Amino acid sequence: MPDLPPPIDPDRLVHEPGRLTVLAVLNAVEEADFQFLLNQSGLTKGNLSSHTAKLEAAGYVEIEKTFVGKMPRTVYRLTVDGQEALEAYRRHMAGVLEAMA
Repeated sequence: MPDLPPPIDPDRLVHEPGRLTVLAVLNAVEEADFQFLLNQSGLTKGNLSSHTAKLEAAGYVEIEKTFVGKMPRTVYRLTVDGQEALEAYRRHMAGVLEAMA
C-alpha cells in the first residue's frame, strides 16, 4: 500500500491567503506601517484591517498606534508566536507537497 500524504489540515488562521500574505511580508521586515503593508499585500484597507485584527487577537502580530504630529501612524510587527506559526505552517505545507512527489 502506498504512503498517504499527511492530512491537509493547516492552521486556518495562517492558511487564509490575505493573512498569509501579511505574515510573509512582516516576516521579511522588522516592522511595517499601514501604507507599506497595504502596498505590499495588495489588500483593500478594510481587508487589511480585518486580517491584521485577527492576527493580533491570535497573538501573531503586534499593532502599535501612535501619532506623528497630527497624523495617525500604525505600525505592525510579527511576534515570536507569529514567527513560530508561520514556520509551522511552512513545514506542514512542505510535508504535504513532499508526500505528493
